[in-house]
Amino acid sequence: MKMDIFFEIHKGLPREGPGSNEATRKAFSFLKNLPLNLHILDVGCGPGMQTIEIAKMIKGKIIALDTHKPFIDELNRRAKMGGLQNKIETIEISMFSMDFEEEIFDIIWSEGAIYIIGFERGLNEWLHLVKKDGYIVVSELSWLKMNPPLEIKKYLEVEYPPIKSVEENKQIIKKTGYRFLNSFILPESGWWDDYYIPLENRISLLRKKYHNNIEVNITLDETLEEIEMYRKYSKYYGYIFYIMQKPDI
Repeated sequence: MKMDIFFEIHKGLPREGPGSNEATRKAFSFLKNLPLNLHILDVGCGPGMQTIEIAKMIKGKIIALDTHKPFIDELNRRAKMGGLQNKIETIEISMFSMDFEEEIFDIIWSEGAIYIIGFERGLNEWLHLVKKDGYIVVSELSWLKMNPPLEIKKYLEVEYPPIKSVEENKQIIKKTGYRFLNSFILPESGWWDDYYIPLENRISLLRKKYHNNIEVNITLDETLEEIEMYRKYSKYYGYIFYIMQKPDI
């Protein structure tokens, strides 16, 4: 029931997590000496705002995967509307079930989704899928400051226990065998414009629809709590784009 409500809350949103087209383009700009026809894997694509943006910038093909069919259907609809359907192939599978050939992708991309498998595990398991000199770009929730206030520390210890600092994640990148290239903080607008503001509007509509449903309203309250935590403590945590390269060795 709770998962059903989660998907109803998120139905029709521009994105399924913080991000922006501007941030996607900025992250892509760090990738140098790319081949003409790229082969890209977008892991946990959701409805595919970033997939569409990348497809606009490249020649080649993007394989976009997600477990939720309505997200896949929405990405296919957006791709067709933008005339990009020949650049994007969607697959309804889990990131835990990927079975691609070795060193097949020039780029693996994952915005706000690597947390599902875990930052370190994801980097380890995806390494063999990337060509030598290929790139991995992910965004991951990270601490921006040491010693955050107790309220947000306790909240994230429950909601996302693996959260680490930027420096700790850089060390993981190096330990798993990548060359760390760059990182940057997703601006606060990337949380609000295409995610939290539409999410708040969606919650307002669902309040009316489910005004007598206690279980649904508890889930709506939890979602609003997440938004309020970011409103109060955005200086202390955020999404970081990490750009890394597989060495040619």
